[in-house]
Parts: sequence; C-alpha cells; structure tokens
Amino acid sequence: MKRLTAQWVRKAEDDLRLGRAAETLQPPVHDQTCFHCQQSAEKYLEALLQDWGLVPPRTHSLILMLDLLRARDPTLRALRRKLKPLARYAVDIRYPGMRASRRQALAALRHAEEVRRAIRAQLGLPV
Repeated sequence: MKRLTAQWVRKAEDDLRLGRAAETLQPPVHDQTCFHCQQSAEKYLEALLQDWGLVPPRTHSLILMLDLLRARDPTLRALRRKLKPLARYAVDIRYPGMRASRRQALAALRHAEEVRRAIRAQLGLPV
C-alpha cells in the first residue's frame, strides 16, 4: 500500500473511532456520530482513489467519489446504498437546525462499518 493511502486510512479509522465514541457518551452525541461516520466513509473513498492513482476531488460528495471508483471496479456499486444516507451528514449536521436521532446514529455506524470493510478488502487490508 502506498504511504499516502495509509495516511488516508489512518484518518478514516480515527473518524470512525470518534463516531463510535460519541455514542458511548452520556448522553450520546448523535450528531457527531453521524458526522464522523460520513467523514470516515469519505476518507476511505479518498484512500482508494489515491491508491488507484486517481486524484481525490475536493468534495464531500460520496456519490461522486464512488462514481469515479466504479469506473474502474463496477462491483463497488453496492456501496451506493450505504453512502447515500451518510452523504447528508457532511455539512448540515454541524449547524443548528438538524439533529440526528439515536436510530440515525446507529444506522450511520453500520453504514460506515460496511464501507470500511469493502474498502479495506479492496486495499488488501484486514477487515
């Protein structure tokens, strides 16, 4: 694995750890769980783009990044169902007016974990 890919993976892992930790706080911080799950998925996509020699675009659009990856490996299409709900947590969840529920936070964790497994498998990393 390329050095820069490993750095993206480390950042993605850190975000997922923060997402998990936010749910263990009392009371849980669902907004932060959702945000960090989105960030983890975004960074995993950027890691794979980078590893494949593609320049990760400066965007929070998970679907755009997935489309770039699908051009090389159409089997990644299955991730769309996991990325679509996470996409809404890139920006708005950080500002007043949007609140995540426990159910949304737990779903975000599941989706981020599935993205993690899929990308790590693509990179040849243990899942």
